[in-house]
Amino acid sequence: MYSQTEDVWVFFKDKPESKTYLSNPTSMLSQRSIDRRNRLKIPLDIKDVPIHTSYYHQVKNTSGISVMAKSKWLNAVHVRGEKSAIDGLKTSFDFIEKIEFANKSLNSPEGSEKAISNNHENKFGDININFDYGVTNTQITMIKGDYLHEQGFKGEGMHIAVMDAGFPNVQSLEAFKRLRENNKILGGYDFVKRSPNFYSGHYHGTHVLSNIAGYIENQFIGTAPDASFYLFITEDVARETPLEESLWVEAAERADSLGVDIINTSLGYTTFDDSTYNYIYEDMDGMTTFISRGAEIGASRGMILVVSAGNSGNKSWKYISAPADAASVFTVGAVDTRQTITSFSSFGPTSDDRVKPDVLAHGQGVYVIHYISDTPSTTNGTSFSSPVMTGSVACLWQALPELSHLEIMQNIRESSDKYANPSDQHGYGIPDFEKIHNTLSIKSLSNKNEMILYPNPTENFLFLNTKLNNVSISIINLLGVVVKELDATSLKGIEVSGLSQGMYILKIEKEDSFQKIKFLKK
Repeated sequence: MYSQTEDVWVFFKDKPESKTYLSNPTSMLSQRSIDRRNRLKIPLDIKDVPIHTSYYHQVKNTSGISVMAKSKWLNAVHVRGEKSAIDGLKTSFDFIEKIEFANKSLNSPEGSEKAISNNHENKFGDININFDYGVTNTQITMIKGDYLHEQGFKGEGMHIAVMDAGFPNVQSLEAFKRLRENNKILGGYDFVKRSPNFYSGHYHGTHVLSNIAGYIENQFIGTAPDASFYLFITEDVARETPLEESLWVEAAERADSLGVDIINTSLGYTTFDDSTYNYIYEDMDGMTTFISRGAEIGASRGMILVVSAGNSGNKSWKYISAPADAASVFTVGAVDTRQTITSFSSFGPTSDDRVKPDVLAHGQGVYVIHYISDTPSTTNGTSFSSPVMTGSVACLWQALPELSHLEIMQNIRESSDKYANPSDQHGYGIPDFEKIHNTLSIKSLSNKNEMILYPNPTENFLFLNTKLNNVSISIINLLGVVVKELDATSLKGIEVSGLSQGMYILKIEKEDSFQKIKFLKK
């Protein structure tokens, strides 16, 4: 028993410059992020405002204190230092609201010293890679993601952040050449090493990315091969510490500010190198862990956060991990090729008795692109069912951009095969993306085959072959923004010459029904 360095979160009371930032949104968020918020009718608030610079530097410059990460959403900094130095912060600075020790026993009035134990286990160490050439047919067709591809929805215009342990060789592998040549990798960052070199670290992230975006003609296709990506390293494979939670929240804030639509997280936290930081099942309530609190705020900004349930279903800890317990994230468990639940897929419910996981996807014998051989190989884990789901979510949101993030997730749940009777390990089951698309996009005004839009592609005018009149027409871009509206007593030529090149959706509404038709502006 002896004194040692502690990990703590220091929470501040306020943000004195909030009015200035809120009156100048582009000083804290990109225009794409602001557009997403406007489209979803989510107002900006004080959580969007950066941490007060003076508070940050006063803590950072305190002797015996190291600031490791920061979060504007939670108005907190992650600090390391000896307990005596940390205890001195609260008495030194009146702008500090509270201090939370990662070792929860130190948050009690009496406190306690603790013993060190090494609990570290490489969470990716038991992944088995078996070389096997083949196609990704099963993992896509199981959830009917292929139907969305057939309709032309492959993730174009959707921005996805992948938060993982590293992305080695993504800059050179042939399977990601299509991404690189089409400028679909928008950027990234290594939060662990504080480095702009994100093509490094553990290969787990490369394999995860391949489930969404990998492409080898006639051999392999990810579930959203035309989406755009940010690649963020937040997981330090060499150790397991609470700092990784803070780095994840920091990266999620970066993703939000850049206007990302969907975050994929094939990571989870329950145990740490120092066992006094370990969580218990009661902590899996979506409100206790730092990462889950951050994930809830991320979802409230209008992003969809797709998270692996965890691979502990056949271990002594069989439950989901954080942030999979957060109420507003989309948690994904795993099945095999026969759609049978895998033994390793972690169980719900949350400790406050909510259904988790939300849905299931292929996660045993699932294909990835091997980070060295550049070939399709099979592996296991909810780490891979999550990105399989992420890509299909992106394609669905591309197809139905008028829906909110919450509506997209709920429709996926409702399409799943166990929605009426969810279970602790299955959640709501395996979703059907074809069913969702047909239910929501073909709430038809007339027989679908009678409504023809031509010419398609077009340069200047569109014509609609239909007998309908007294309808409202809107043109929607792939970000869900209405770019043109008009009322029509009769459907004559619709001028589109002023639109930029790209894919659009023409929406025709009459009373409580609508029809949508996709067209390409040349």
